Amino acid sequence: MPIDPIALSRELIAFNTINPPGQELACIQHLERILSAAGLETSIQTFAPDRANLLARIKGNGSKLPLCFTGHVDTVPLGNAPWSVDPFAGEIIDGKLYGRGSTDMKCGVAAFVAAVCNTADQLKGNGGVMLAITAGEEIGCEGAFAMAKAGILGKAGALVVAEPTSNVAVVGHKGALWLKLITKGVTAHGSMPHIGVNAAYKAARAITLLEKFEFNVAPHPHLGPPTLNVGTVHAGLNTNSVPDRAEIGLDIRSIPALPHARIKEQLAAELGDDVEIETIVDVGAVWSEPTTPWIKHVVKSAEDALGESFGTAPRTAPYFTDASVLTPALGNPPTIILGPGEAGKAHQTDEYCAVDLIHQATDIYAKLAADWVR
Repeated sequence: MPIDPIALSRELIAFNTINPPGQELACIQHLERILSAAGLETSIQTFAPDRANLLARIKGNGSKLPLCFTGHVDTVPLGNAPWSVDPFAGEIIDGKLYGRGSTDMKCGVAAFVAAVCNTADQLKGNGGVMLAITAGEEIGCEGAFAMAKAGILGKAGALVVAEPTSNVAVVGHKGALWLKLITKGVTAHGSMPHIGVNAAYKAARAITLLEKFEFNVAPHPHLGPPTLNVGTVHAGLNTNSVPDRAEIGLDIRSIPALPHARIKEQLAAELGDDVEIETIVDVGAVWSEPTTPWIKHVVKSAEDALGESFGTAPRTAPYFTDASVLTPALGNPPTIILGPGEAGKAHQTDEYCAVDLIHQATDIYAKLAADWVR
């Protein structure tokens, strides 16, 4: 019996995979049973208690590398605002499938799983197909890093990332370098600050320098310039003491021409010895040349499915994806980001994905897989 991508989307949404803590194992096991029943070779990689990735393959013939589809099954928390629907019920109202993780990105996973399972017998040709389904993407691509570190992926000829793009073909995104900057001092009574060393003042001086920080690199022609944002500042435990520690949370979005090691060297030189730098998230930028033949083919396939032209300017995404880790791990194949979710609905209260876009994505993925193995 063919797999219905809408029914599968609802099944995946029913699993509470809010990250943290994630607890994606049950959802991954559910997908493994479906893919195994369709004849794919499957393996589950457990990388932490109750957390796992899934790798599934249809081996092809010849020397061509496989086409890889990827997506994650963890979600962000529900937020503080009340939902008008059950976030785990997958209700369909006016053509919209509601639920946490619907747009980001369980409906995308359901679409490519359905596309591959429903055409599995036709995908044993040249190259074959591979599915890499991850846990832990929302907090620094944990699952993707576990896959890459274990060396279980092998190489791929091309990569499709089913993150939310409303089925528009996207060819790149910035990288993310999240840093914790730490300043230290000497605590003292608040009435005698002169005998202490105030870590908050050191942090304030660092923030002033960060506001004027220059990356000294030309903007990318399509991704734009790198950016820096001070997202959090914490210092002290109580009002009447001199704080002996302060922390600054820094969010840097990078471009391909700017290695993260170089950014950290520039920051260290600018901020001096008073500031320690710890790395929290380190995922690189992704960019595939729009003139690559396979990229042009995917763009044309998506345009035909949507019945519209994307124009001449390449489309980019504002967020980062597991491609930051998987693309280099797979041998740097051309990478496209294309999924049924709507980026603006990701992480929101009453998150939803349009039902017609899920069907459309399933058709696009099936065509891309069939074209690949010819």
